[in-house]
Amino acid sequence: MTWLITGGAGYIGAHVARAMAEAGERVVALDDLSAGIPNRLPESIPLVRGSSLDADLLKRVLADHAVTGVVHLAARKQVGESVDRPTRYYQDNVGGLATLLEAVAEAGIKRFVFSSSAAVYGNPDVDLITEDTPCAPMSPYGETKLAGEWLVRAAGRAHGIATVCLRYFNVAGAAAPELADTGVFNVIPMVFDRLTRDEAPRIFGDDYPTPDGTCVRDYIHVADLADAHLTAAKRLAGGATGDLTVNIGRGEGVSVRELITLIGEVSGDTRQPVVEPRRPGDAPRAVASAALAARELGWSARRGVREMVESAWQGWQLHHAGPQAH
Repeated sequence: MTWLITGGAGYIGAHVARAMAEAGERVVALDDLSAGIPNRLPESIPLVRGSSLDADLLKRVLADHAVTGVVHLAARKQVGESVDRPTRYYQDNVGGLATLLEAVAEAGIKRFVFSSSAAVYGNPDVDLITEDTPCAPMSPYGETKLAGEWLVRAAGRAHGIATVCLRYFNVAGAAAPELADTGVFNVIPMVFDRLTRDEAPRIFGDDYPTPDGTCVRDYIHVADLADAHLTAAKRLAGGATGDLTVNIGRGEGVSVRELITLIGEVSGDTRQPVVEPRRPGDAPRAVASAALAARELGWSARRGVREMVESAWQGWQLHHAGPQAH
């Protein structure tokens, strides 16, 4: 097997590429480097610079590297930006996927893993979100991920491609400091950013119907997420057919206030957060049922939230040295 990983120099993609290579899989990465960083990848993994929208390049890469399976992570993923630029999100996320699937079908490749998102669910009023929870995305980003799943399954049926769609919940942490998330879009790096600028963390709304009034989320360590991709790839390599769609989470909720308290303990900066008005579209609670992933993939998360915060903090210090870095 040789696996093409699109978005392979990104935060999640580089973790997936490393995990698969360390497990003995042959890997080639494709990344347009709009968010990817080449030195996240070891020299043993070839990196092709380019886009999944480039049909000619895709055909060439699939042929040159004798690719037999694809893990598709390349996508735009900022919810707010997707509201402002929906056409770009549909073009890149759905158009790029369509172009890739066409090349995959033409090349006779029969294994495909798709990076989806809990954003497909929207704001369901349930204690645990199962794969049967109705999908009602609340942003163009979430819509592109749901449309992507439909497209993956349809192409799989049409061309005999075995597929797995992984619906990630909130990804955090780093397997090594140099692999850490360099963006300031998710809650943990957003808190780090405030502390580094000598400002108090922010909580958007403390009047939700949750135990402490702040939003509750399911956090998954990026190294566990990488293991889930490896497990999915091995399932397909082992001859699995049809399509599988599973949640990737821990099945445990952590509130924003609990998370900020933990960040204070890890960073040594325990200043109290300031409470600001709710942001539109934030669900009070979004926690995965991880039972199907355990049953179908034999996978479950092994790392806890403290390990996520500690590893993310080490990465933040490496990439964003400032007055609070020590």
